[in-house]
Formats: sequence, structure tokens, C-alpha cells
Amino acid sequence: MKTLLKRPLTQIQLILIVSAYLVVAGNYTFFSEVLKVYPLHGKNLYYLATMPVLLFVINAAFFTLLSSRYTTKPLLIFVLIVSAAVSYFMNTYHVVIGKAMIRSALETNSQEALGLFNLKMLLYNLFLGILPAWLVYKAPVVYRPWRTELWAKIKTLVALMLIAGGIALSAGAFYASFFREHRPLKDYTNPYWWIKSTISYVKHSIRRSGPKTLKVIGTDAKVIRQPGEKPKLVIMVVGEATRWDHFGLNGYRRNTTPKLAQEKGVIDFADFRSCGTYTARSVPCMFSIYDRHHYNRGKAEWTENVMDILARTGKVDLLWRDNNSDPKGVMKRLGYVDFMSPKNNPVCDSECRDEGMLQNLQGFLDRNTSRDKLLVLHQMGSHGPEYYKRYTEKFLRYKPVCRSNELGSCTRDEVVNAYDNTVLHTDSFLDDAIKLLKHYEKKYQVALVYIADHGESLGEKGIYLHGLPYVIAPEAQTHVAAIMWFGPGFRHGTKELNTTRLMEAARKERFSQDNLFSTLLGLFDVNTSVYQPKMDILNAAE
Repeated sequence: MKTLLKRPLTQIQLILIVSAYLVVAGNYTFFSEVLKVYPLHGKNLYYLATMPVLLFVINAAFFTLLSSRYTTKPLLIFVLIVSAAVSYFMNTYHVVIGKAMIRSALETNSQEALGLFNLKMLLYNLFLGILPAWLVYKAPVVYRPWRTELWAKIKTLVALMLIAGGIALSAGAFYASFFREHRPLKDYTNPYWWIKSTISYVKHSIRRSGPKTLKVIGTDAKVIRQPGEKPKLVIMVVGEATRWDHFGLNGYRRNTTPKLAQEKGVIDFADFRSCGTYTARSVPCMFSIYDRHHYNRGKAEWTENVMDILARTGKVDLLWRDNNSDPKGVMKRLGYVDFMSPKNNPVCDSECRDEGMLQNLQGFLDRNTSRDKLLVLHQMGSHGPEYYKRYTEKFLRYKPVCRSNELGSCTRDEVVNAYDNTVLHTDSFLDDAIKLLKHYEKKYQVALVYIADHGESLGEKGIYLHGLPYVIAPEAQTHVAAIMWFGPGFRHGTKELNTTRLMEAARKERFSQDNLFSTLLGLFDVNTSVYQPKMDILNAAE
């Protein structure tokens, strides 16, 4: 190694070495996914052999274009270190590091980040990233006169173009089919995809950072209530990573919702879909006026949401308590209370518990009892990968459990056991919320709404956690748990809500987070031009 480090290299030679290394060391998941589609036999052998060559060409061309005396080493070092981390997450959790994942990573708090750290991650970064980056740093590079370097760059780029052209001529039909039929596979290429996604994220952020005008909606909003009717108290629980098929109410082989199963009047939704596969998209999307197909963060960030409309009526008191990262922009004009620290959360041990969000509410609930109230509770719920930390000892029903954030090192049964215990914990939390509502039935018309933000992969086909692009995400990440519960005499418009019919509709019809905007307006009898009756879930009871 010392001899290698003493041998002078040109910039181009260093770039070619690193480009080849990245193809070999950073693309295990990509090649694994490709081999699932194109087995190693017949004509596939040649086509598959051209793939690493094409990746090498892309890497080398990119680095060559940006090379100079001052940029070559810093760029290569940065890409090596980041690509090692990307390899770890793709190989371990089978996630795609695209624009959405980059946004989530940048918005992740320190507690969540530490929850992902382990020895395997350290070794990946050390041996695949830091060590090669150190070798690049120490490598002696000869910087020739700029004309010589320019001519070398031109010759290199021409050679790379000829190689790419040869592949296009000999395998053009294959690649045309590949990108048409299996386009999502390119998302696993490393470093190409994360670099492209980062550039896209930065460009999008720059566009968002310019002067904007908030789009005000629902200016005509008014609460229409019958004379003598009691005000309404609604608890909206935003769940975390709860998939539908592990919810006991939905016929799961385990009764992970024993308390809700005993509670009369719980309406369980059999087919409820998320707006996204990660919190930073699903949470603002579900409170937004835009549906999944028309939602984008930039547009939604500068458009009022349903919480703004409810506040504008002047008749609804709002309180958002958050035991997750934050409300993802939903409450930026209204404020929220952080329950991830003992400062506000009275129920904390190794971490602060969701139960704490149900404590010390008397001031909010007993003040101005003539006014409607919406309490939003954003759970930690089933946040992975450290499922075993999400519940206390009394919810340790299913054993043995995975006690590692490296889920692939555990058996699938251990992963599922730990996850199912988190669902048991959520079941108890929701039951406690219903008990709280029952305590206030004489003062308010009471209701509970629970919707998970997204689902979770638990090792099916080697995929863990969530966050895959919606178009390729498995149903486990998009089919979420959702329930409603109403106290006696709850009215919707001019009539008492027919919960029996709503229960029938919940079993048979498909709903999604797109429905929440108009459903919340309907729950509080808000009359406004932006209310869409067809999207109000409660109208399914008519």
C-alpha cells in the first residue's frame, strides 16, 4: 500500500480508479435487483456485463467534468464517504436514497439519527468510505499545466463517449426496454442516483426559498351548528408506521388490538391508503387541500391547510402535541407543543412515551367549554428500526424480539414480534384516548380519529422500514391502519351520525388520507366553498 501511495498519479488516473471502485463497492443492491429481472444466461450475459461498464463511464465522465487542482480530491473524498453510507442503508434496509429520503434525512432529529447507528454502519463507513477516502487524500497527484490537463480531459471524455456509444449500438434495444419496463431499478445506482437526487433537492429548495405569497383558502368558513347543540371535542391521532395487516381489528392472526376490540363502536377501515411512504410527505399531505396526485411540498407549504381554516372560524380551539419529530410544517402558523423531552412530557423513561400526550389536558379541555376543540396527537408509535424501544415492559407480549437497529441481523419472527408489541402499545394509547373522551361526554359531542402516516416493511423480500417511491412501494408501506370512534349522539350536519352505516362503508369502500381535509371540516360542521362533500368520510353514512 505504501508503494502504491508513493507512485504519482494524474488526476485522470485517480478518477478512473475511484470510478471503478464505486461501481464494485457501491452497487451490490443494484446488481442484486437487476439479477432478479435478468437471470445470468443467454444474451443476458453480455447485456449484464455492459452494466458495470456503463456505470463506470457515468462516474468517470462526471468526475472528469468537475476535475481541477482544487476540486478533484475533495469531490472524490466526499462522494466516497457518502456512497458508503448510501450502500449501508440500501444493502441493509433495501431503501432508495432519492430526493424524498434526502429530505427525510435532513429533517431527522438527533434522537432518530442515533437510533440508526450501529457497529455494521460504522464498519461500512470505515472500510467502504473513510479508508478509501484517506487513500485518495494521501495519494500523490501530479497536476500538469492547464493545457495538458484540458487535453487529457478531452481525450478521456471522448474515450468514454466512444465506450458508451459502443454499448448503445450493441445493446441499445436492451437498454430501451430496460428503462421502459424497469425504470425504478436505476434508483439503486450508487452514486449516480443520490447525486442526481441531491441536485434535484437543492434546486427545489432554491426555488422554494424565494419570496412567496401564502395562498389563503376557506375565507368563507363558518361553523353551522343547530341551536342548543353541544360543542364538539375531537382527538385526532396521527399514527406512525402502523400497517393495516398487523392491526388485530383487521383479522390479523394475533390480537394486537385487544382493548379496541372490546370497545363498542370502534369503526375500523379495511382499505385506507396513505398519501406517501414517509412522514415528511404523508403528514402535511393529509392535512392539505391537495390530493396525493396533485400534492407537492412547495405548493402545499405556501397554501393554507385544514388547521388554518378551522382556526379562522374562531369557533374551534386547536392544540397539537408532538411526540414524533415535528408536525412537518402543518402547524407553522399556529404552533405546537414538543413532547419528545421531559420538559413537556411527564411520562419519560429511556424515551418519552406517547401516553404523556394525554396528561395535563384539563386546562385545555375545561376552558371555554362552549367552544369546539381539536386535539391532535402525533405519535412515536411504531417508529423503526428500534421497535423494541417503542414500548414498555408490560407490552412485551410477543417474544423473542429483535433488540437491534440492524434488522437484517435478526430473524424475521424477532422483527415481527418487536413490531407487533408496538401495535399493542398503540392499542392501549388509543383506548386511553377514548376513555378520556368518555369523561367529557356530558360537556361535548366526542369523537376519535386515528390514521397512521404510512406503513412499514418488515423484511418481506429483504425490504425494511419505509420510504420507497410510491410507484414501487409494497402495499405494506401504503396500506395503513385507521379507525374512528364516536360518542353517543354525535351529529354530522343536521342529523345524528349513523355509525352503523359508516361501519359498513368502512368495511367495503376504499378511503385515503386525501379524505381527511374535508372530513375534519365535516366533523366540525364547517361550511366553506373548499369543503368537498364527496371526500367527507362521514357522508358515507348517509
